[in-house]
Amino acid sequence: MGFFDFLPDLPRYEGQAGPVERMNCRHDMIIAPLADEIAGARVLDLAAHDGRWTFAFACAGASEVVGIEGRAGLVQSYADFPAVDHKSRSSLRCDDVFDGMEKAIAAGEQYDVIAVLGILYHVMDHMRLFRLIRQLKPKLVIVDSEFAIRNGPVIQLVRERTDKDLNAIAQFPGQERTLIGIPSFPAMEAMADVLGFSCEWIDWTRLPVQRRKPVNDYFRLENKRRATCLLRPV
Repeated sequence: MGFFDFLPDLPRYEGQAGPVERMNCRHDMIIAPLADEIAGARVLDLAAHDGRWTFAFACAGASEVVGIEGRAGLVQSYADFPAVDHKSRSSLRCDDVFDGMEKAIAAGEQYDVIAVLGILYHVMDHMRLFRLIRQLKPKLVIVDSEFAIRNGPVIQLVRERTDKDLNAIAQFPGQERTLIGIPSFPAMEAMADVLGFSCEWIDWTRLPVQRRKPVNDYFRLENKRRATCLLRPV
Protein backbone atom coordinates (compact mmCIF):
# COMPACT_ATOMS: atom_id res chain seq x y z
CA MET A 1 0.00 0.00 0.00
CA GLY A 2 1.29 3.45 -0.90
CA PHE A 3 0.22 6.85 0.38
CA PHE A 4 -1.11 8.01 -3.00
CA ASP A 5 -3.07 4.85 -3.81
CA PHE A 6 -6.27 6.90 -3.52
CA LEU A 7 -5.41 9.06 -6.54
CA PRO A 8 -7.16 6.89 -9.19
CA ASP A 9 -10.41 7.65 -7.37
CA LEU A 10 -10.05 11.32 -8.28
CA PRO A 11 -11.28 12.64 -11.66
CA ARG A 12 -7.83 13.95 -12.66
CA TYR A 13 -6.13 10.59 -12.11
CA GLU A 14 -8.72 8.07 -13.22
CA GLY A 15 -7.02 5.12 -14.92
CA GLN A 16 -3.50 6.47 -14.38
CA ALA A 17 -1.54 3.73 -12.58
CA GLY A 18 1.87 5.05 -13.66
CA PRO A 19 1.68 8.46 -11.98
CA VAL A 20 0.39 6.86 -8.78
CA GLU A 21 3.35 4.49 -8.55
CA ARG A 22 5.71 7.40 -9.23
CA MET A 23 4.09 9.56 -6.56
CA ASN A 24 4.31 6.73 -4.04
CA CYS A 25 8.04 6.33 -4.69
CA ARG A 26 8.59 10.06 -4.26
CA HIS A 27 6.53 10.14 -1.07
CA ASP A 28 8.60 7.30 0.38
CA MET A 29 11.86 9.11 -0.42
CA ILE A 30 10.91 12.74 0.25
CA ILE A 31 8.11 12.89 2.84
CA ALA A 32 8.33 9.72 4.93
CA PRO A 33 12.00 10.17 6.04
CA LEU A 34 11.23 13.74 7.22
CA ALA A 35 8.14 12.82 9.25
CA ASP A 36 9.66 14.04 12.53
CA GLU A 37 10.43 17.50 11.09
CA ILE A 38 7.06 17.80 9.34
CA ALA A 39 4.99 16.81 12.38
CA GLY A 40 3.66 19.97 14.03
CA ALA A 41 5.33 22.23 11.45
CA ARG A 42 3.83 25.08 9.48
CA VAL A 43 4.47 24.19 5.83
CA LEU A 44 4.44 26.25 2.62
CA ASP A 45 4.06 24.27 -0.61
CA LEU A 46 5.20 26.31 -3.62
CA ALA A 47 3.64 25.66 -7.05
CA ALA A 48 1.28 23.24 -5.32
CA HIS A 49 -0.35 21.97 -8.55
CA ASP A 50 -3.61 20.26 -7.50
CA GLY A 51 -2.55 20.09 -3.85
CA ARG A 52 -1.24 16.53 -3.83
CA TRP A 53 1.87 17.42 -1.82
CA THR A 54 -0.09 19.90 0.28
CA PHE A 55 -2.36 16.98 1.20
CA ALA A 56 0.64 14.72 1.89
CA PHE A 57 2.23 17.25 4.25
CA ALA A 58 -1.08 17.66 6.11
CA CYS A 59 -1.44 13.90 6.49
CA ALA A 60 2.17 13.72 7.71
CA GLY A 61 1.10 15.73 10.75
CA ALA A 62 1.87 19.33 9.82
CA SER A 63 -0.01 21.83 11.97
CA GLU A 64 -0.88 23.91 8.89
CA VAL A 65 -0.10 23.66 5.20
CA VAL A 66 -0.51 26.51 2.72
CA GLY A 67 -0.10 25.80 -0.98
CA ILE A 68 0.42 28.47 -3.63
CA GLU A 69 -0.61 27.60 -7.19
CA GLY A 70 -1.05 29.90 -10.17
CA ARG A 71 -3.63 27.91 -12.15
CA ALA A 72 -7.14 28.38 -10.80
CA GLY A 73 -8.43 25.11 -12.23
CA LEU A 74 -5.80 23.14 -10.34
CA VAL A 75 -6.61 24.97 -7.11
CA GLN A 76 -10.29 24.09 -7.51
CA SER A 77 -9.48 20.40 -8.03
CA TYR A 78 -8.15 20.19 -4.46
CA ALA A 79 -11.78 19.91 -3.39
CA ASP A 80 -11.76 16.38 -4.85
CA PHE A 81 -9.15 15.13 -2.37
CA PRO A 82 -10.44 12.97 0.50
CA ALA A 83 -12.15 14.99 3.24
CA VAL A 84 -10.06 13.51 6.06
CA ASP A 85 -9.43 15.40 9.30
CA HIS A 86 -5.87 16.28 8.26
CA LYS A 87 -7.10 18.09 5.15
CA SER A 88 -8.83 20.71 7.29
CA ARG A 89 -5.37 21.99 8.25
CA SER A 90 -4.49 22.76 4.63
CA SER A 91 -5.50 25.31 2.01
CA LEU A 92 -4.51 26.45 -1.46
CA ARG A 93 -4.06 30.04 -2.60
CA CYS A 94 -4.35 30.93 -6.28
CA ASP A 95 -1.41 33.21 -6.99
CA ASP A 96 1.91 33.52 -8.76
CA VAL A 97 4.59 31.88 -6.62
CA PHE A 98 6.68 35.05 -6.34
CA ASP A 99 3.72 37.33 -5.74
CA GLY A 100 2.29 34.90 -3.22
CA MET A 101 5.51 34.76 -1.23
CA GLU A 102 5.86 38.54 -1.24
CA LYS A 103 2.31 38.84 0.13
CA ALA A 104 3.08 36.25 2.81
CA ILE A 105 6.21 38.17 3.84
CA ALA A 106 4.28 41.45 3.94
CA ALA A 107 1.70 39.77 6.18
CA GLY A 108 4.43 38.64 8.57
CA GLU A 109 3.97 34.94 7.85
CA GLN A 110 6.68 32.43 8.73
CA TYR A 111 7.00 28.75 7.87
CA ASP A 112 9.01 25.93 9.43
CA VAL A 113 9.18 23.90 6.22
CA ILE A 114 9.03 25.17 2.64
CA ALA A 115 8.56 22.71 -0.24
CA VAL A 116 10.03 23.51 -3.65
CA LEU A 117 8.86 20.36 -5.38
CA GLY A 118 8.99 20.40 -9.17
CA ILE A 119 9.15 24.18 -9.62
CA LEU A 120 12.84 25.14 -9.52
CA TYR A 121 13.55 24.08 -13.12
CA HIS A 122 10.46 25.92 -14.39
CA VAL A 123 11.67 29.40 -13.38
CA MET A 124 14.47 31.79 -14.33
CA ASP A 125 14.70 33.82 -11.10
CA HIS A 126 16.25 31.14 -8.89
CA MET A 127 18.02 33.56 -6.56
CA ARG A 128 14.89 35.66 -6.16
CA LEU A 129 12.98 32.51 -5.26
CA PHE A 130 15.45 31.52 -2.56
CA ARG A 131 15.81 35.07 -1.22
CA LEU A 132 12.06 35.20 -0.68
CA ILE A 133 12.14 31.75 0.89
CA ARG A 134 14.84 32.92 3.28
CA GLN A 135 12.65 35.83 4.42
CA LEU A 136 9.98 33.34 5.51
CA LYS A 137 12.52 31.96 8.03
CA PRO A 138 12.24 28.21 7.36
CA LYS A 139 14.12 25.60 9.34
CA LEU A 140 13.99 23.23 6.37
CA VAL A 141 13.62 23.75 2.61
CA ILE A 142 12.92 20.67 0.50
CA VAL A 143 13.99 21.06 -3.14
CA ASP A 144 13.06 18.42 -5.71
CA SER A 145 14.04 19.37 -9.25
CA GLU A 146 15.78 18.41 -12.43
CA PHE A 147 19.43 19.42 -12.37
CA ALA A 148 21.78 19.77 -15.33
CA ILE A 149 24.71 17.38 -15.31
CA ARG A 150 27.41 19.96 -16.02
CA ASN A 151 30.79 20.85 -14.61
CA GLY A 152 30.66 23.95 -12.45
CA PRO A 153 27.79 26.17 -11.27
CA VAL A 154 25.86 26.81 -14.49
CA ILE A 155 22.20 27.22 -15.48
CA GLN A 156 20.98 25.65 -18.72
CA LEU A 157 18.37 27.74 -20.53
CA VAL A 158 15.47 25.96 -22.21
CA ARG A 159 12.32 27.16 -23.99
CA GLU A 160 9.15 25.63 -22.55
CA ARG A 161 5.51 25.66 -23.65
CA THR A 162 3.05 27.29 -21.27
CA ASP A 163 -0.09 25.34 -22.26
CA LYS A 164 0.72 22.28 -20.12
CA ASP A 165 -0.22 22.40 -16.44
CA LEU A 166 3.09 20.81 -15.41
CA ASN A 167 5.07 23.56 -17.16
CA ALA A 168 5.79 27.21 -16.42
CA ILE A 169 2.90 29.66 -16.42
CA ALA A 170 2.64 32.35 -19.13
CA GLN A 171 4.03 35.69 -17.98
CA PHE A 172 1.81 37.76 -20.27
CA PRO A 173 -1.40 37.10 -22.25
CA GLY A 174 -0.82 34.97 -25.32
CA GLN A 175 2.68 33.83 -24.39
CA GLU A 176 3.04 30.32 -25.82
CA ARG A 177 6.63 29.69 -24.73
CA THR A 178 8.73 30.97 -21.89
CA LEU A 179 12.36 30.60 -20.86
CA ILE A 180 13.28 28.39 -17.94
CA GLY A 181 16.59 27.63 -16.27
CA ILE A 182 17.81 24.21 -15.19
CA PRO A 183 20.57 24.67 -12.59
CA SER A 184 23.48 22.29 -12.33
CA PHE A 185 24.18 20.45 -9.08
CA PRO A 186 27.07 22.82 -8.23
CA ALA A 187 24.79 25.81 -9.03
CA MET A 188 22.27 24.60 -6.46
CA GLU A 189 25.03 24.21 -3.89
CA ALA A 190 26.41 27.67 -4.70
CA MET A 191 22.99 29.34 -4.31
CA ALA A 192 22.47 27.60 -0.99
CA ASP A 193 25.93 28.61 0.22
CA VAL A 194 25.67 32.34 -0.48
CA LEU A 195 22.23 32.50 1.15
CA GLY A 196 23.39 30.81 4.33
CA PHE A 197 21.95 27.33 3.82
CA SER A 198 23.60 23.95 4.06
CA CYS A 199 22.77 21.59 1.19
CA GLU A 200 22.28 17.87 1.79
CA TRP A 201 21.43 15.60 -1.14
CA ILE A 202 19.00 12.74 -0.57
CA ASP A 203 20.53 9.42 -1.62
CA TRP A 204 18.07 8.06 -4.17
CA THR A 205 20.13 4.89 -4.59
CA ARG A 206 18.48 3.74 -1.33
CA LEU A 207 15.35 3.06 -3.39
CA PRO A 208 15.28 -0.66 -4.26
CA VAL A 209 16.19 -1.37 -7.87
CA GLN A 210 12.88 -3.11 -8.53
CA ARG A 211 10.99 0.13 -7.69
CA ARG A 212 13.03 2.50 -9.85
CA LYS A 213 11.24 2.26 -13.22
CA PRO A 214 8.56 4.90 -12.46
CA VAL A 215 11.27 7.30 -11.26
CA ASN A 216 14.06 6.52 -13.72
CA ASP A 217 14.68 10.26 -14.22
CA TYR A 218 16.32 10.22 -10.76
CA PHE A 219 18.93 7.80 -12.12
CA ARG A 220 19.92 9.38 -15.45
CA LEU A 221 23.63 9.59 -16.17
CA GLU A 222 23.59 12.17 -18.97
CA ASN A 223 22.26 15.68 -19.66
CA LYS A 224 20.05 16.13 -16.60
CA ARG A 225 18.88 14.17 -13.58
CA ARG A 226 16.08 14.61 -11.09
CA ALA A 227 17.30 14.92 -7.51
CA THR A 228 16.26 16.10 -4.05
CA CYS A 229 18.18 18.24 -1.60
CA LEU A 230 17.50 19.57 1.87
CA LEU A 231 18.49 23.12 2.76
CA ARG A 232 18.86 24.23 6.37
CA PRO A 233 20.02 27.61 7.73
CA VAL A 234 23.56 27.57 9.11
